[in-house]
Amino acid sequence: MKLNPQLLQINRNFLICFVISASLSAIAAQLLGDYENYFNTTITIIIGYIVYFTIFSGLFYLDNKERYKSMKSKLIRKELLSLISSFGLGEIVYLVIRWPTLYYFLEIGIEPYLASLISEIIATACYMISVTIFLRRTKTF
Repeated sequence: MKLNPQLLQINRNFLICFVISASLSAIAAQLLGDYENYFNTTITIIIGYIVYFTIFSGLFYLDNKERYKSMKSKLIRKELLSLISSFGLGEIVYLVIRWPTLYYFLEIGIEPYLASLISEIIATACYMISVTIFLRRTKTF
């Protein structure tokens, strides 16, 4: 299997964002531990999303600004459309896994920070796999 540098770069950015987002989400989940589990789950995921997308957007921009300067605009649009589609599919997978697992772990009495970390690991792994597969299938990278 041939390794693609852009795909490795995106996965590296996923992992960086995952570590930071998972850490802050775990803190948020613990701080919200006295609230209802559905509220804790929803707010924890929202905080994770804000952190994740802020950092990922910055990393993606820094990694690709020179590359996109030398590409034709038609190719840039095509690639960005594929990326957005891939990430959108990944986000659906992520949410379908993250919300129910976090809620379930809170319901069975696992400490909120630990419940958040476990569900984040599971959901992010599935997210990374689905995005990588989709990007490879669409031959984006």
